[in-house]
Amino acid sequence: MNETVQPPGIQPVTTAALESSVARAADALLADQHPDGYWLYQLEADATIPAEYVLLGHYLGEKPKPELEAKIGRYLRRIQRADGGWPLFTDGAMDVSATVKAYFALKMIGDSPEAEHMQRARRAVLAAGGAEKSNVFTRILLALFGVVSWRAVPMMPVEITLLPEWFPFHLSKVSYWARTVIVPLLVLNAKRPKARNPKGVRIDELFFDAPVNAGMAARAPHQHQGWFVLFRCVDTLLRAVDPLFPRHTRQRAIEAAVRFVDERLNGEDGLGAIFPAMANSVMMYDVLGYPEDHPNRAIARKSIENLLIIDEAPDGEAYCQPCLSPIWDTSLAAHALLEADTPKARAAVSRGLDWLVPLQILDVRGDWISRRPNIRPGGWAFQFANPHYPDVDDTAVVAMAMERADRENGTALYGEAIARGREWVVGMQSSDGGWGAFEPENTQYYLNNIPFSDHGALLDPPTVDVSGRCLSMLAQLGEQPSTSEPAKRSLDYILCGQERDGSWYGRWGLNYIYGTWTALCALNAAGLPLTDSRMQRAAHWLISIQNADGGWGEGGESYKLDYRGYEAAPSTASQTSWALLGLMAAGFVDHPAVAKGVQYLHSRQREHGLWDETRFTATGFPRVFYLRYHGYRKFFPLWALARYRNMMRDGASRVTAGM
Repeated sequence: MNETVQPPGIQPVTTAALESSVARAADALLADQHPDGYWLYQLEADATIPAEYVLLGHYLGEKPKPELEAKIGRYLRRIQRADGGWPLFTDGAMDVSATVKAYFALKMIGDSPEAEHMQRARRAVLAAGGAEKSNVFTRILLALFGVVSWRAVPMMPVEITLLPEWFPFHLSKVSYWARTVIVPLLVLNAKRPKARNPKGVRIDELFFDAPVNAGMAARAPHQHQGWFVLFRCVDTLLRAVDPLFPRHTRQRAIEAAVRFVDERLNGEDGLGAIFPAMANSVMMYDVLGYPEDHPNRAIARKSIENLLIIDEAPDGEAYCQPCLSPIWDTSLAAHALLEADTPKARAAVSRGLDWLVPLQILDVRGDWISRRPNIRPGGWAFQFANPHYPDVDDTAVVAMAMERADRENGTALYGEAIARGREWVVGMQSSDGGWGAFEPENTQYYLNNIPFSDHGALLDPPTVDVSGRCLSMLAQLGEQPSTSEPAKRSLDYILCGQERDGSWYGRWGLNYIYGTWTALCALNAAGLPLTDSRMQRAAHWLISIQNADGGWGEGGESYKLDYRGYEAAPSTASQTSWALLGLMAAGFVDHPAVAKGVQYLHSRQREHGLWDETRFTATGFPRVFYLRYHGYRKFFPLWALARYRNMMRDGASRVTAGM
């Protein structure tokens, strides 16, 4: 669209109206703070997690939970597409695997296969090629229920746990989330149990052929044919020699897997603090004969219950979250409230930061030590507890909030925590100058070609969005590229990652809007002139994709392998906020596009002071798993509106914060 045209009906927001919007949003956010000081919002994924929660109970043969299952059933039916399938994100295309799991769960709950919505689901699956087209994780679930044979599942010998670190496939070479999911899964693959499934539910009707005839999945689009053929041959060889593995070696490997899980069990926060790993740990303990009241099995099972969101109303819904996000929510809420800049907001930020201080991981040398054995711990995790797996993104955001609070309040409360966090983040920098979220040097890309990795998300390589956050932190702490070698390498990494159209890819948020916002904040903090051509190109790309209503939006389709440029999507509050924050970081605070974006947020603020947002704007794994942070529509619009107010009030042309 023409950036100089003011669409009909869009009027500039008055100073008084802007102040009112900021005040109402800040008050609403303050009301959400937990008495202990943190913020925690719901984290919603697609149909697969609540479906797997239902199926786990039936796999274990647990006492029925009809009321809870009825609520989950209502949730699953509500998010079903009109064509019968289930998508990976709002308004997304039908996904075969999500649909197979949702159908299976609903049938397990008691929905008749002849019900209209079940018939629609069945037709959708068959039109897409049948359940034979399911991904690896769905195939594993179906094998555990005896629907398909283990021939349909990639071979993953438990002896993997005994391999030396130099071996081409080693657990240290995959991401933290893959590692915690895989290790208990290796035991299940060795033992090959069958679900108790008291109701005897099967879903043979979703297959074209008899399910027992299902073979291995075809090569995924991201997989290189040569590598894939090689690994498929390795898979065939492993199946042939599997019966020949010595029993004592297999037992030793199983014991190694159990030790891994035991050490990282993480109390009521669960293995890896993510649902798939937590569910696999419960099934691992079960197949090994641990009784339900065994402390490890019991707490592993309890950790999953903590993920439930239940509307207690008689006709309410329920779903299971993939994980919890208190540190992320608290640190981002702190930034938004620091921007709001009121005594109440600053007091709330102090309570939030004080809550964060003791959660810094100072005494656990997590799995990251395989690549950085001489670095001291010092990071924050994403969840309440996950000491083996802190992440640099959370750590950078926490450190920036603490530094800004200290600086603006004239205090020195968080200096030690900031220093340790900075030390750990710098130690986690990869050799190319970038940062992955949880692992350094996690770039063994050939592993995404193994049959198990049809999702293409086995690794945690450096990304621009995480790296931009780290550069922002360094710059805010006073380390500029001209004087700091880590900052210089990070700046070079980010600049090299700019796309031809001026945008940057966003790994953890949707998508190029998210990446471009993060990169522009980092470049501004690193001292690039606002006239720099790379910042100008990025800003003009953001302006060029603004919707007619003044907002910005982007869909999960932007991760497709044949991406050829931005495709229009409905505006959302969070993505509009990212675009505004990015444009202000690039010095475009006076631009008409910013005024239109501010008007979009102002006009869509609800009476309760916040915003509605049903679309998914965050990413778990591109093309595979997406997220809807319920907090994003709350703190990001406040952040953007308050920053705009502050800069216009002060006549400022440059953002002084790191993000």
